[in-house]
Amino acid sequence: MKNGEVIVFTGNSNEVLVDRICEDLKIKKGSCVVKQFSDGEISIDIQETVRGKDVYVIQSTSAPVNDNLMELLILIDALKRASAGRINAVIPYYGYARQDRKVRAREPITAKLVANLITISGADRVMAMDLHAGQIQGYFDIPVDHLTAIPLLADYFHEFVDPDHLVAVSPDLGGVTRTRNFAERLHNVPIAIIEKRRPRPNVSEVMNVIGSIEGKDCILVDDIVDTAGTICKAAEVLKEYGARKVYGCATHGVLSGPAIERLENSVLEKFIISDTIELKTDQKIDKIEVVSVSKVLADAITRVNSNKSVSKMFD
Repeated sequence: MKNGEVIVFTGNSNEVLVDRICEDLKIKKGSCVVKQFSDGEISIDIQETVRGKDVYVIQSTSAPVNDNLMELLILIDALKRASAGRINAVIPYYGYARQDRKVRAREPITAKLVANLITISGADRVMAMDLHAGQIQGYFDIPVDHLTAIPLLADYFHEFVDPDHLVAVSPDLGGVTRTRNFAERLHNVPIAIIEKRRPRPNVSEVMNVIGSIEGKDCILVDDIVDTAGTICKAAEVLKEYGARKVYGCATHGVLSGPAIERLENSVLEKFIISDTIELKTDQKIDKIEVVSVSKVLADAITRVNSNKSVSKMFD
C-alpha cells in the first residue's frame, strides 16, 4: 500500500544528486524556486500542488550550512501549510552532527537543536546517510531511517584490490564498527586501528597503529573528512609502519580549508567519497573519485512510500 504520489523538492545544496535520484525514481523533480531576498532571507516559491502527496525534501546541510539548513526548514514549513499528506526530510549529509554531546562546560548540543528544529518545522520522517553519531537518531521524536554508503564504498574496491593482501583501517577508536562493516563487505579482511589524540578541533596527533599492516594494502575508512589532516597523517603513519599502498574513503567529503591541497600532496593512492556533498569544480583532482548514493536514496524513498522495510536494503 502506497502513501500517495511521490513528489521530490530540493533547495540549492546538491541539485546534481537530486536530479540523479529523480532519474532513478523515474519522476520529474517538483517545481520550486528557492532564492534569497536582497537582505539574505530565504524566499520559497512552490509552483505546484502538494495536497495529500507523499513529499520528500532532499537537502544536505553542508556549506553554507546555515543557509542550507534554513532552506530545508522553510521548505518543510511551506509544504506543511500547503496540506502535504506527509513530509519526509531526506538529509544526505546532516550538518552539526559533530556537536552531539557536551565535551566541555557551557557547550551546546547543536545536533539535538537541529533535530528539534526539523521536527517543529513539520517533518513527519527523516532519512539521513551515515550520521556521525548513531545516537542522533534518538534526538528525533519522529521516525528516522539511518542509511549507509559503506557498502557502496566497499564495492568500489572490489575491482582492483586483492583481499588476501588487504587491511581495513579505522582512523580512530570511534570508527571501529564502521570499519568492521566495511571489512565484512570485502570478504572479511582484517582490520587495524589508529590511536590518536586530538588536542583541539581539526588538529590531530597520530600516536600508534594497533594491528598488523606490514606489506599490506590499507584502506582508511571514515564517515567525514573535513580538513583532511587526520586522514593524510594517518596515511603517512601507515606507510611508516610498512604499508604497501594506502587508500582512503569517506561518506561525506566536507573538504574545507586546506583539504584539497593536503590530499593532492598526500601518500594516498586514491580517495573515494560519495556525492552526499557536491564536489565543486575547483575540488576535482585526480586522486578523488566519487560514487553516487542516488540509487540507495531512491530505493529508500520507494520503500518508505510503499511501507516496506528499509533495513532489508543492507542485509
